[in-house]
Parts: sequence; structure tokens; C-alpha cells
Amino acid sequence: MAVLVGKKAPDFTAKAVVNGSELDEFTLSDLAGHYVILFFYPLDFTFVCPTELHAFQDKEEDFKSRGAHVVGCSVDSWFSHLNWLSTPKSQGGIEGVKYPVVSDLTKSIARDYDVLKEDEGIAYRGLFLIDKEGVVRHQVVNDLPLGRSIDEAIRMLDALIFFEKNGEVCPANWQQGNKAMKPDQEGLTEFFKS
Repeated sequence: MAVLVGKKAPDFTAKAVVNGSELDEFTLSDLAGHYVILFFYPLDFTFVCPTELHAFQDKEEDFKSRGAHVVGCSVDSWFSHLNWLSTPKSQGGIEGVKYPVVSDLTKSIARDYDVLKEDEGIAYRGLFLIDKEGVVRHQVVNDLPLGRSIDEAIRMLDALIFFEKNGEVCPANWQQGNKAMKPDQEGLTEFFKS
């Protein structure tokens, strides 16, 4: 698996459903100057996937308040996305999801992000935190049955924003409001004193 952290996020243009019902072209680089949470999921109309898409929607305002855009992506067609977005949550659908859901029908995006499960032709549950300059700053990939933590994605975004503003690094289990430290021996020593 390729490590994209520290590298430019692969750009792409693909068909997507935006605002829950509009078919449109989506280009990742159009979000330059903003943080992006790009996540991949295996397939529409499955089981763990709708729980994740709804969980991202439930926290979308938390991401927006931090200057971040959420973007979902799977290998399904934009018509499948549109149908799934029209299906009520009570029936396993993702009705109410407003952030862009990208169609990677050619599987090229999943391949570029190295999350394609080649033997099945679907994506693993990859998540990429992309900074305002288009550089991947965090990535995590889960196997198909393992749903991800949206709160952890927010925590990582908070840590990146804190570091960019303050120049201090965020130790293990850091949460917004917790003590950070200077990235040197003195900072580490001081951190462990308290």
C-alpha cells in the first residue's frame, strides 16, 4: 500500500451527486485553499457503508466550521448514488446526505489512492485528510467490515489546524483544548513534567 502522506493528493475530475440530488462534474482541485476529508467506501446499498455516510453527514457542520469539505467516493455509478440518495435511511438508504458523492466507475481514483481491492473491484475504507495546499497529511485504511470513527477524523483535523496555527505538536490522544508541546527535547521534558 502506498503512503501518500506528505505528497500531493492525486487530483481527479469525475461525475458526482452533490447536494443530495444534482448530477455534476466534481474536481478535487476546485477545493484548493480548503481542508478536505476524502473518504472511500466499498459499495452503495451495502451494510456498514450507510452508517458511515450518515455519520459523516451528522458531523458535516463540525467539518465546515473548521473550513473542511467532506467528499465520499465509491466505484458505483452516479445513477446508483442518486438512487441510494433517494432511498430513506429506514430502508438502508442515504437520503439526507448533502456532501458530494463521487462516482469512480473506472476505478482510477481508488487506484491512484491505492485503496482498490483488486480481487473484488471495490475500494477499502480509505480516509485522507488533505490540507489547504492539496497535500495529504493523514491517511487511514480499514478493511471492509471495519467502520471508521468520524470523531477521530475530526480530532486529526483539529490537530493539523492546531499545529499550523501554533507550531506545537500534538501528543498521543491529544484533544482540542489539551496541552501540546514544542517539537524539541525541552518541549518533551516540559510535557512530561505536567
